[in-house]
Amino acid sequence: MIASGNQTRTKTLLANLLKARFPYLYIQTWEEDRVLSVIRSLAQEVELIKTPREVLTWRMTTGILDSKGQSKGDCKQPLKALEFIENYDMPCIVVLQDFHVYFGGQGRLPDFQVIRKLRDMLTNIKQSPNPINVIFTSPFLTLPEELQKDITIVDFDLPTFEEIQSVLEEMISINEQSGRIQISLNGEEKERLAKAALGLTLSEAENAFARAMVEDGRLDINDLEIIFEEKEQIIKKTGILEFIRSNLKMADVGGLENLKRWLTKRNNSWLDSARKYGLPAPKGVLITGVPGCGKSMISKSISSMWQLPLLRLDMGTIFSGIVGSSEENMRKAIKTAEAISPSILWIDEIEKGFRGLSNGGDSGTSSRIFGQFLTWMQEKTSPVFVIATANDISGLPPELMRKGRFDEIFFVDLPTKRERREILKVHMNKRLRDTEVIGDFQLTDEVLENLAEKCEGFVGAEIEQLVINALFEAYAEERSIRLEDFKRAIVNTVPLSITQAEQIRAIRNWANVRAVTATPQEDREDYASEAALVTSGSQAPDGNGNEDDIRNNRGGRTIDF
Repeated sequence: MIASGNQTRTKTLLANLLKARFPYLYIQTWEEDRVLSVIRSLAQEVELIKTPREVLTWRMTTGILDSKGQSKGDCKQPLKALEFIENYDMPCIVVLQDFHVYFGGQGRLPDFQVIRKLRDMLTNIKQSPNPINVIFTSPFLTLPEELQKDITIVDFDLPTFEEIQSVLEEMISINEQSGRIQISLNGEEKERLAKAALGLTLSEAENAFARAMVEDGRLDINDLEIIFEEKEQIIKKTGILEFIRSNLKMADVGGLENLKRWLTKRNNSWLDSARKYGLPAPKGVLITGVPGCGKSMISKSISSMWQLPLLRLDMGTIFSGIVGSSEENMRKAIKTAEAISPSILWIDEIEKGFRGLSNGGDSGTSSRIFGQFLTWMQEKTSPVFVIATANDISGLPPELMRKGRFDEIFFVDLPTKRERREILKVHMNKRLRDTEVIGDFQLTDEVLENLAEKCEGFVGAEIEQLVINALFEAYAEERSIRLEDFKRAIVNTVPLSITQAEQIRAIRNWANVRAVTATPQEDREDYASEAALVTSGSQAPDGNGNEDDIRNNRGGRTIDF
């Protein structure tokens, strides 16, 4: 497991730093108790650190306490605490909690006496016959410039899968013995719940499991939603990512069966069952194509199918704020997505975030952000699936399309007749539910076939809108819907395939060699036979090119999944 490997590396690194007698270490974490537990276990492992050490803790509210919670004198003031440490004559590890308040930052002025004292102590600590290590723990990373060369930062990972699974198993065992909570989970479902809680602290995970149990008196796979709600709190606090809640399912997306099959085959690929096949977690997909053809819709539906949290990254938010904060915003977004992984990171209209790469008009900020994102995409090991959607493919840097960034690039074209039938059926079934509105109207295969033929060249968004327009016709006259209402809405709509003919042609030419079509071969053949019935050479109403060339020639390489 990746998380387990990270935790092992962290513990090994910390042990080596203690053994090498690094004087000052800094651990940024919210989990004080968990950090102390790791430090106390390391302090007695002779094989790892050679010399066992006493663990002392300091807080401004308690002063210095030993491992039994006994006070070591009046040391609540920081200078007195540092003097105590400097004169201590036993091997020890001193954990200073929330000592960052004396380092300045966040509107506070630094305490220069404390900073000077820490610098003065360095020589005595290094030359002491007994090993002494000072560890600063804080939820925030705040370092004064005077100490940046003397303090070593140690990354402390969030709980591993094994730690969270252990908490879950313990809670299940306790409740099974009491008989108050009904547990309905098999082995794989327990794994899914524990992995869904990755990114939470142990306390947050325990709270989430407890809430799931008490809400309905049972714990089952449906309680994944409660885990996601706890993760949503993390997202809201960052202010950069948006937690997207969507009830869309794959069945709500008409057509695009090739893309759906690809996604279905990769469902659950972050579980241990995929490791048996030596499979890595998928990196992501880039979905480009004609505007309004369902790119955003299918992005939202993946979350429901995979039962993973969906995070939306707005590139405008990344670049907002003071100079120099954009890189930090991107780092924070990536770190948050990884913290709550497995997750889905959705970047809508990604091309808008990197328009300034060529002209350098933003002092290179866009280039740095872009390089940061590409490096992460290439080297990431956390199961964060990235969905990037793009309309203007001319704005996409070529480096983004290189193999290794995304697993696949899909092109979403104008829907074929079969896809238009499916889209019409989805939107009509969604809205035609009231018997008074339906009246004598019957949604038969013949009706769908007829309407799908008439709305040739319409994108999915236009098909949805024509259904809405037809219902407005019936609503305005206070009557049931009629077939003529849909036909009238079709006639009154000028589709994008006409108004943006040149742009669509350019997108298709690009996709023919660079992307895989999201439409399967059988649907494309259906479209080709339909195109043969259309008289070739007819001019588009706006006089700009051949309408049949836009509507009937398909873009994207044909690879069926």
